[in-house]
Amino acid sequence: MTQIEHPDTVLIVDFGSQVTQLIARRVREAGVYCEIVPFQKAEAAFGELKPKAVILSGSPASVLDENAPSVPQVLFDSGLPIFAICYGQQTMCQQLGGKVEGGHHREFGRAFLEIATDCEIFEGLWTVGSRHQVWMSHGDRVTAIPPGFEIIATSSNAPFAFIADTARKYYAVQFHPEVVHTPDGAKLIQNFVHNVAGITGDWTMHAYRQKAVEQIREQVGDKRVICALSGGVDSSVAALLIHEAVGDQLTCILVDHGLMRKNEAADVVAMFQEHYNLHLIHVDAVDRFVGELEGVADPETKRKIIGRLFIETFEDEAKKLGGADFLGQGTLYPDVIESVSFSGGPSVTIKSHHNVGGLPERMNMQLVEPLRELFKDEVRVLGKELGLPDSFIGRHPFPGPGLAIRCPGGVTREKLDILREADAIYLDEIRKAGLYDAIWQAFAVLLPVQTVGVMGDGRTYEFVCALRAVTSVDGMTADFYHYDMEFLGRAATRIINEVRGINRVVYDVTSKPPGTIEWE
Repeated sequence: MTQIEHPDTVLIVDFGSQVTQLIARRVREAGVYCEIVPFQKAEAAFGELKPKAVILSGSPASVLDENAPSVPQVLFDSGLPIFAICYGQQTMCQQLGGKVEGGHHREFGRAFLEIATDCEIFEGLWTVGSRHQVWMSHGDRVTAIPPGFEIIATSSNAPFAFIADTARKYYAVQFHPEVVHTPDGAKLIQNFVHNVAGITGDWTMHAYRQKAVEQIREQVGDKRVICALSGGVDSSVAALLIHEAVGDQLTCILVDHGLMRKNEAADVVAMFQEHYNLHLIHVDAVDRFVGELEGVADPETKRKIIGRLFIETFEDEAKKLGGADFLGQGTLYPDVIESVSFSGGPSVTIKSHHNVGGLPERMNMQLVEPLRELFKDEVRVLGKELGLPDSFIGRHPFPGPGLAIRCPGGVTREKLDILREADAIYLDEIRKAGLYDAIWQAFAVLLPVQTVGVMGDGRTYEFVCALRAVTSVDGMTADFYHYDMEFLGRAATRIINEVRGINRVVYDVTSKPPGTIEWE
């Protein structure tokens, strides 16, 4: 999909920090559009985006390493305001004539900033002499600042914790303002984009909707679009946005692959047929998908099978329609970011079930991805803007491979049916307890473990079911939900009593720190 133009954009140069996405979240929370690009592509992106300001991210690298990542000179020559974070500060200083050294006392975790000089970026926030908590994560540190810079704040282990060249509107911090452990960090970033860069902060979902519709019309013209409608929030919002743009040129295809939650396919078909004038085809592909997945245990193999079968199914349906020129799908911004990771890290593995890297050449279709610039919580806001009911917008995320990867080990029809029933009971108990909206995602997992149990007067040898519930805002970081034992006891008892095939239930208390793979 052609880039949607945004007049006031912040360019975030990614040097590989595991929390770079959080920088983007803080900028967008300030009502300002931004994009993340790996440092190797920063110069090209600068020319394309024509940003009003630049933010440099942190990195696990050291500026002292040979071939260490650096800032393209064109950014310094642009005259734009620049806010440099952690590694960004170090490479800025090194490139502009300062000095960075290793071997000093490392600083990881909570630290306290002492404000030494007043600064426009502190407006309504910090004053000279005050002390504030920040979050540090660095081994190297700046030992000499470039000409034109002055010390704004210090910490016990970072004498140049905050420096600035206010004449050039360069601000550089050793700490991470984007994380919640720096309580005033979001406001600091907001002050940079508003007060320093002069961006008004009028980027809204209403404006995004209008621009996206215009862009879809320009891209599609009078051609036909088929859209993968899974029933999740992302694909549903994408479908409604495309429909608003091109109307009857869109045909939505709901592939019922046997890996969805209980009654989900029927519920989605009913909602879209009753409330939205969309052309929707319901494809029963249960035998096709489950048949190929039968006995497959490796999770990546499962994903690849599912991805291939989705493509083949869409090809078949497109042929029945007489062909289609475009395929619409609900790719989100985190998918795009991870798929162009500069470090060549795990992104290819993580996103193997998404088509963000393109389609097979034989399909001869272009992608329409109207949500590829949005985070999950922004998609929910857009869904509300498009008129989707709150009950649907607030649904917990559901992965593309569905129950197949919530069923570790070999997949069988019996295990999928057992898991579907347990998951439905678990979510029913959550709703009855009034907890659904307080939880970002909750689901059951059928573990590849069987245990001996005594039920009534007989012994059983059945599966263990794990329950997971996490709290989050955008899915990039998450913590387990703190249930009380009464609720867990009630949910576990129902599952064991009502689902034949499960005799034990456990609760997963794993958290998701930044930079790990997504919750499934």
